[in-house]
This record gives sequence, C-alpha cells and structure tokens, in this order.
Amino acid sequence: MQQWIEDFLCYLGSEKGLAHNTLISYRRDLALFERQLNQKEVVSFDLVSEEDVIAFLSLLKTQGYASSSICRTLVAVKMLFRFLKKECLVTKDVTQHLDSPRMWQLIPEVLTLAEVDTLLKAPDRTTPSGARDGAILQIIYASGLRVSEVCTLNICDIDDKTVRVRGKGGKERVVPIAKSAVDAIDHYLIHFRRSAEEVKQTPLFTSDRGKRMDRTFIWKRVKLYAKSAGIVKEISPHTLRHSFATHLLENGADLRVIQEMLGHSNIATTDRYTHISKRHLTEAFEAFHPRP
Repeated sequence: MQQWIEDFLCYLGSEKGLAHNTLISYRRDLALFERQLNQKEVVSFDLVSEEDVIAFLSLLKTQGYASSSICRTLVAVKMLFRFLKKECLVTKDVTQHLDSPRMWQLIPEVLTLAEVDTLLKAPDRTTPSGARDGAILQIIYASGLRVSEVCTLNICDIDDKTVRVRGKGGKERVVPIAKSAVDAIDHYLIHFRRSAEEVKQTPLFTSDRGKRMDRTFIWKRVKLYAKSAGIVKEISPHTLRHSFATHLLENGADLRVIQEMLGHSNIATTDRYTHISKRHLTEAFEAFHPRP
C-alpha cells in the first residue's frame, strides 16, 4: 500500500502541480490512514470498505484533530481512491458517497478584541525571546499572516508601511502592516539582533540558536502565551489570522480586500468569515435583546 501512496503523491506533484507543503500534508494524512489499516490487518486498498474510512475519521475526531484537519484528510483519501480506481488498482471507489464538510461551514475560533490585547501583552519584551515572540504575535494579527509565511520572512521584507509575503504556491503579495507591529519588530531587531545584516536572505525571526523559526515552535509559543494570559479558548497561530479577518469584516472592510490581504485564491474561502460575523451578531442578539 505504501508504494501506491508514493505513486499517488508523485502523480499529484508531477501532473497536478500541487504545492510542496500540500504534498507533505497529504503524505502525513495518508500515512496515518495506512497505519490504521495495518492495525486492522487490511493488507490492500482493494479490501478497504466505506466503514473503514468512516472509522478512521472518527478516530481522528476522538484524538482531538481539528475539523479542518479531518476535512483535509478526507480529501486526501478521496483523491487517493479516485486515482487508484482510474489506474484500475481497486475495483471500486469506496469514498464516492462520503461528502467532505464545506470549509466555510467550519467556523474557526475567534478572539475578542480584549483577548487579542491580553495575548499581545503576554510576552516579556525585556528578554530576547519575549521581544521576538511579541513581534511575531503582532505581525500575525496586524497583517493576517499564516504561520508558515512568518517563518519565511526576511528582514528586507519589512518596511514602515508594508510587508512582502511569500504565500502558498510561491505566490507573493504585499500587505499593510500596523505601526504597533513595526514598533515591536524594531524593538526586537535594535535591542536583540543588532548584529544582523540586512541582506536578502537574513531571517527576520530566529531561534535561540540563530536558526530560522519553524511552524511548530511558533505554535507552541502561542499556546504558552494564551495559557499565561488566561485565555481558555483552544487557539493556535491561525486563530490570530482568523481574528484579524473577522475584526476587519465586522468593522466594514470589503470581502475582496480581505481576500487579497489573506492571500486566498478563492473568494469562497474568505466568505466563511461572513458566517463568523453573523454568528457573533446572533449571539449578541440572543444575549442582549430585551425580548419578552
């Protein structure tokens, strides 16, 4: 089964042109799927049933995987079986009747303005790591960046008004940056990165060992500061990006402008923030309307 997965991933990369990070995610998802099948002693994809796929997705849910991750995993499995059926490696596609959740129905967690303010103030900016982490939190919320985009930032990508971002699929975009984020970055660079040269490939944020930051480390730091700030919601770096978009929308920003800033290729992906905004309006109405 592993060889069939490798053939499928090769097909996605060479013929479909999927991005490298997407292929990494699909490889990880399918490795989990294969491991689950091995534990059930299912030795061939042709022996997989629809119930096996449903059981696998249920297992991910019980293990605490986010709805968006489960949705992506189901997409990977469905694409795999379509490929196997096309190549006559299985007799039927057992996933054809499994509908993946619509992404805009997966309402992400959003922080209130007060929670954002508390989180941004959590790092101790008198220390090198606190100054760096404070600048990272500021730029994610100020410009709505993905955590992977923060990791690829170089010093030369930032100026007083904008940040140049390398997004999914190698696409570049230029988005505005708030003065508070610029000030936080300047504080970090001036006081704790004075030896850094402003050359093209100098990372903006580095680890204690001087290496470029990675996604996992930033994810752990956000969790740490959320806990120290007393925020009980289940949040991640992406929560700040969701909050950025939602707060823009609630204050009257045009959906197309938000789409451009977030780097979404499809307006439908951005459109789910209208559902978030409507949910907040409904909750506010139910909580405060003086109906009899």
